[in-house]
Amino acid sequence: MSSSRKVIITCAVTGAIHTPTMSRHLPVTPAEISAAAHGAAEAGAAIVHLHARQPDDGKPTQDPEMFRRFLPEIRQASSVVINITTGGAPTMSVAERLQPALQLQPEVASLNMGSMNFGLYEMIPRYSDWKYDWERPYLAESDERIFKNTFRDIAHILQSCSGNGTRFEIECYDIGHLYTAAHFLDRGLLTPPLFIQSVFGIRGGIGPHAEDVLHMKRTADRLFGVDYQWSVLGAGGKQMYIATQSVILGGNARVGLEDSLWIGPGKLASSNAEQVAKIRRIIEELGLEIATPEDARRILGLKGASQVAF
Repeated sequence: MSSSRKVIITCAVTGAIHTPTMSRHLPVTPAEISAAAHGAAEAGAAIVHLHARQPDDGKPTQDPEMFRRFLPEIRQASSVVINITTGGAPTMSVAERLQPALQLQPEVASLNMGSMNFGLYEMIPRYSDWKYDWERPYLAESDERIFKNTFRDIAHILQSCSGNGTRFEIECYDIGHLYTAAHFLDRGLLTPPLFIQSVFGIRGGIGPHAEDVLHMKRTADRLFGVDYQWSVLGAGGKQMYIATQSVILGGNARVGLEDSLWIGPGKLASSNAEQVAKIRRIIEELGLEIATPEDARRILGLKGASQVAF
């Protein structure tokens, strides 16, 4: 591992996992999402990964018009790379989840490499009073819910976006998802360099043990060689441990309130920027340098901010 390499920090600022009851710091309105993205960029994030929410109750939405309420402001305020989800929430159809990336043509869009159980119900006992009526059922019904991304769905998303120059953050929640990415690379629907985001600690995917992280990295190295960039996200309390392990192993890191609401044991993060600042300190203490947005564009082969549709 070269001591001169640059580490890409991604910040996922709101997501569709956590609900407003869980933290008053979770961005919900367009203004809050925009401010959180800008703060994360100022703290050192080269990429911001973005979902949208209904501003009145914080419920996840994939309405492109809601994304249009904050994307132009983020782009004008910062050179940060904008990454739009195609994952949305497990309650949404594939067609619904695709629309923001299809219409807005970002530099990067996330893409889950398979259908899976996606259990959120274990968070329910931590809370007694819910701010909004939708929150508890959304979590409780996840024990019967499957996030759907079949081979046909993945091909459809890749083919639909093939003409707009968007590259994909390939989200791999288990070892089989790496093999699925290799399959679409063989089919020519993905092109190198791949941006592999390994996800640890979601109920239904691979666990958060250090050996799980090593297994993901070894498998990705064998499948993709030098033709990929590796990043990780750890759900919940393992966020910083897994991010640090990735950096030590030569990879990149994702943090943000989508993945964990915490900055330390029993302490809620006050902002996305606080988490970015923490992983930045760790990276720099290891003698490494963080990537700027322009570095990330070069490393990942992105089309540039002037080529988006917002």
